[in-house]
Amino acid sequence: MTLRCMGFHSRTTGKISWLQGKRYLNEVSESISIKSSGNYQCKTPESSLSDPVHVEFSSGVLILQASHPIYEGDNVTLRCQGKKEEYTKEKTYYKNGEQLHDTYNLDSITIDSVSMFPGTYHCTASVKFWSFDKTRTSNSLKIQVQELFPRPVLIASSSRPIEDGPVTLTCKTQLVLQKPDIQLQFCFFRGDQTLRLGCSSFPELQIPSMKTEDSGSYWCQAETPRIKKWSLRSQIYVQRVPVSNVTLRIQPPEGQLIEGHNLLLTCSVTEGTGLITFSWHRDGTGILGRKTQRFQLAKLQVSKVTEHHAGRYYCSADNNNGPILSKRTQVTVKIPVSSPVLTIRAPRAPAVEGDVVELHCQALRGSLPILYLFYHEDMTLGNSSAPSGGGAFFNLSLTEEHSGKYSCKADNGLGSQSSPKVILNVTVPVSCPVLTLRSPQAQAVVGDIVELYCEAQRGSPPILYRFYHENVTLGSSPAPLGGGASFNLSLNTEHAGNYSCEADNGMGAQRSQVMTLSVTEISRNIAGPATGGVIGGLFGLVLSAALLYHFRTQRNSGEASATAIPSYSPNESQEPPSSRPSTTNTGEPMPYEAQALRDLQPVYSNVNLPRMHWEDKEPTVIYSEVKKIHADGFTKQTSRRESDHADDTGNYENVC
Repeated sequence: MTLRCMGFHSRTTGKISWLQGKRYLNEVSESISIKSSGNYQCKTPESSLSDPVHVEFSSGVLILQASHPIYEGDNVTLRCQGKKEEYTKEKTYYKNGEQLHDTYNLDSITIDSVSMFPGTYHCTASVKFWSFDKTRTSNSLKIQVQELFPRPVLIASSSRPIEDGPVTLTCKTQLVLQKPDIQLQFCFFRGDQTLRLGCSSFPELQIPSMKTEDSGSYWCQAETPRIKKWSLRSQIYVQRVPVSNVTLRIQPPEGQLIEGHNLLLTCSVTEGTGLITFSWHRDGTGILGRKTQRFQLAKLQVSKVTEHHAGRYYCSADNNNGPILSKRTQVTVKIPVSSPVLTIRAPRAPAVEGDVVELHCQALRGSLPILYLFYHEDMTLGNSSAPSGGGAFFNLSLTEEHSGKYSCKADNGLGSQSSPKVILNVTVPVSCPVLTLRSPQAQAVVGDIVELYCEAQRGSPPILYRFYHENVTLGSSPAPLGGGASFNLSLNTEHAGNYSCEADNGMGAQRSQVMTLSVTEISRNIAGPATGGVIGGLFGLVLSAALLYHFRTQRNSGEASATAIPSYSPNESQEPPSSRPSTTNTGEPMPYEAQALRDLQPVYSNVNLPRMHWEDKEPTVIYSEVKKIHADGFTKQTSRRESDHADDTGNYENVC
């Protein structure tokens, strides 16, 4: 017979040791041949000594052989073999002296899933000797079945665990190394109740939290598809711990809350098992909340606290051993400022430039102190603190630039709030207006349309302008958006005299300086063109000479405010078209300079000229300015002489 020594997890290397009984054999190879009965063992350099194998050499005519090794649950093959197999027939197999069914005349049989105590087997056969058959009986064979795994043992991490504490159960056993392809399954039980769904290959069971009702008898089971083994039962008793060290924690820390935020109350115990009932309280009120659970910490949230939630809080915990109270903790509630109200207090309505106004900003709610900031068109004016409440003030002396939108902001460190914008219109009294007379020609004549234009350079709109002739009201014209206003007058001889205007926006009227207007009546006698031309030329010559003398005198004296008025020679003056005969210069082109003067468009403004004392005339004469306005086509052809006239033109307006 050949015996072979093999390792379980790797190929055998190095020298092999062999034993027969307790005697070492002089063999070192992986396989050896034996011829004698006995118990044999082997050992590799990496392993311990193997289990013994019994080998029996028989001298009988018929023997019964079994496969080796055999473990619990294995299928075993039994073979009935004669010394001379060709003469052996009618084989029959027996177990414990009784014939096995359906085994007649078979060379071998298979016994399924043997147990640790399979019984004793033998066989019989008819063996032919010479010329006759004789029934022979084999040796009795007691099958050597090895244990696949020992009976499991249940081990608990604690037999008296604390309630709510964890326990680990271990089903301990070991599968033989010769069966690496078999996997054990483990099941755990309390009484007759399975502790987890089915069995698993993991030999441990974690119970994270034991309850008092979990006390009882525990056991486990290890199994293969053919073999099942159970552990002995173990008693586990779960102990309950009374609550202690009850603590109340408040979020936010130190109990400083802002109105509208949430208050979180956390009650906890350092010891205590089982069902614990937590409750929360505030002095002077009933129970705020209650929770029963198996944890050592519970939370209660109070949503959107108000100033009424301020006070002293505490909690209690009880697991049927009597309530234990925490220390009391003070909770304060701070109130963010409400949107402030801005009030502008002026000494009169409307506010007028130069007035002193008071800006008052107040938030009706908010924890003190409160800082108030004042703004004009989003630019900071200043700030003021109100440590005792009641709002804050800011005084402002008004100018025209102070018109606009005002607002204020309140801040107590819990977030700022802005007031709605308040519009303040600063009314500016009108300044002394300037009156300007605009006439179609240099000398106003009967029938001309004269425009009286009055404008105040300062003053809040709307402005009402009134026009006066010799202090008699001519009419009025509004300027709702500011600026000036006009009044047109068709002249007759009665319109000569002093003119003025008045501007009024409700803050006091202002009157312009007086401006004198002379109106010439055109003669229509038979002399007609000749007489009119002579008179007009003489008048223009005298007027031009007087004005030229006056302004040149002013220039020579260094007066910067004077501006020259153009002088005209007699032949440069012109008559109104209505006084000129239709036959004059018929068919001939108009002289160039005369055409230029005809295109002049004068504008009158009252001007305070220096008093000119003539020997035979009183009082002071106030003249109006003459401005030249050329048509576009004429402007491009202006002569050098005409340019000289343009350089002498002045612009005069009355000044208060």
